[in-house]
Amino acid sequence: MKVLVLGANGRIARLVIERLLKDKNNSLLLYLKNTDRLSSYADDPRVQLVDGDVLDTDKLTKTIEANELDAVYSSVGGIDLAEQTESIIHSMDANGLKRLVFISASGAHHEIPGKFGQWNEEAIADYLPGFRKSAESLEGSDLNYTIIRPAWLTDKDEIDYELTGRNEAFKGTEVSRKSVADLVVKALSDPDEYSYKV
Repeated sequence: MKVLVLGANGRIARLVIERLLKDKNNSLLLYLKNTDRLSSYADDPRVQLVDGDVLDTDKLTKTIEANELDAVYSSVGGIDLAEQTESIIHSMDANGLKRLVFISASGAHHEIPGKFGQWNEEAIADYLPGFRKSAESLEGSDLNYTIIRPAWLTDKDEIDYELTGRNEAFKGTEVSRKSVADLVVKALSDPDEYSYKV
């Protein structure tokens, strides 16, 4: 498959890139600000680097149009995540590209109970509105989405996680980036299993 990776220099994104490139049938379009940060991939024939901002909807739309893509993986974030998400939805819709795997955050649906939920709300209060608006926009779109809501991230060298659905109380407090990357790769590789999942 050919995957567009948005926010390709992110720590989870880098793990996903490594995993996807282990399969010789995969090719990647890495979209990020300042492609020099991923110059190690410049000579890989299965990798294209695009210097761009997701908020530049025209450029993102043209990038998707110029490539035959199977899926998009978004690892973007920030205070303006809702605006970035609208740009992604518009660019994909304009090109008839449907499959999106999207990194969100725990608490995006008010799904964390108890004191940890309260602490989480306070800890990422500036970012939660963007996560919540993004989830609302994605769920209201016609994209075939998988929205991943990881707990607090660690750099533990392990793959160990459990999934909770959209209407289930959130379980756990932390998860390794390797675990999140594992789920991203599974969701990209088996869209039927993970379609329209939050």
